[in-house]
Amino acid sequence: MTTPSFPVSAIVAAQRPHRKDAARNFDALLAAAREAFAENGADASLEDIARRAGVGIGTLYRNFPTRRALFESVYADEVDALCRAAVEVADREPWEALTAWLDRFAGYMVTKRAVREALEGESEILGACRDSMYAAGGPLFERAQQGGEARPDMDFGDLLRMVAGISATQFSDEEQRDRVLAIALDGVRTRR
Repeated sequence: MTTPSFPVSAIVAAQRPHRKDAARNFDALLAAAREAFAENGADASLEDIARRAGVGIGTLYRNFPTRRALFESVYADEVDALCRAAVEVADREPWEALTAWLDRFAGYMVTKRAVREALEGESEILGACRDSMYAAGGPLFERAQQGGEARPDMDFGDLLRMVAGISATQFSDEEQRDRVLAIALDGVRTRR
């Protein structure tokens, strides 16, 4: 089986520098930004992100000339990882594959919330991310429906909105979030 190609994957590959040292700095900045956005939201300090990545602020601006460019790159990188996760779980049983991917999606929502706050309007990257997410997760949901394990009266957009709504809620800890998500998914599952 060939690995599917997602629009966001081409964007992420084009953004990443080819030199090893530059790629290392780029990756460190993305990881630091993801962490800072999850902790502090859209107002995370760029200086703090550079410090966390172990680089100077000039290196941050060489890779991401604007705050928006950094937000878009973090968002695209997260969606690309989400698409790769769909491919990684695709050979599991339909319900197991879907719930494994949805668990990853729920974790991704923490970063998405902060990034979406900062990105007003649409862009090529946001459109490619949305299209890629549907192309990656949609087939997992359809396979669960075809296998008689997921409700036939809902579509993938309904499912994403439900999980996104749950993920946007404040929980006392991850265990509580996982428990509430499991309860909601019980309402989606037709066969137990």
